Amino acid sequence: MKFEYKTIAAPVTDILLKEKGSKFISFAFPVDNEADQKKVLEHIKTLHPKATHHCYAFRIGLNGENYRANDDGEPSGSAGLPIYNQLLAHEVTNILVVVVRYYGGTKLGVAGLVKAYKDSAKLTLKASEIITKELECTVQIKFSFEKQNQIFTLLNKFDAKILDFSSEQICTIEASLKMALKQNISEQLSEMQNISFQFLA
Repeated sequence: MKFEYKTIAAPVTDILLKEKGSKFISFAFPVDNEADQKKVLEHIKTLHPKATHHCYAFRIGLNGENYRANDDGEPSGSAGLPIYNQLLAHEVTNILVVVVRYYGGTKLGVAGLVKAYKDSAKLTLKASEIITKELECTVQIKFSFEKQNQIFTLLNKFDAKILDFSSEQICTIEASLKMALKQNISEQLSEMQNISFQFLA
């Protein structure tokens, strides 16, 4: 099972490519879901309302299983697909790349368009910082007060981040840790007496 994926660290904007009078301005944004993607796309359309085309491709999900390529009025397969193929080539997911075109009066032909959109996406990804992100999960543990040191020692060992802690008679702690360690910490918590734990979605 995969516990990590590659994406970009931060948005990259206004990467310019000129081809026979046409201007191609491209953007890349990290996105976690389709709602994020739609918001970003709308934002770019408001920045460039007079552009001839707003072509884009995105991949979302650990294996990029949620994806789309959109030509926005360009000849079929000449814009969205070349952008999408660059996402595949760079093995990135949870990302949206948009290329805005201002038509310059000279037709580029399908081959010319494919090259321009591919090069725009490539330049944008080249300007991005590509990072590896590890999947995380959140565990909630309930335990009696005297077990506090034992629990904190265990969480420390797994490099877990404490998100929430309340110390009543029965203490409750919420912590996030790497998904890859979930099985291992589950086994160790199961062996401890008088505690209960669950993983939160």
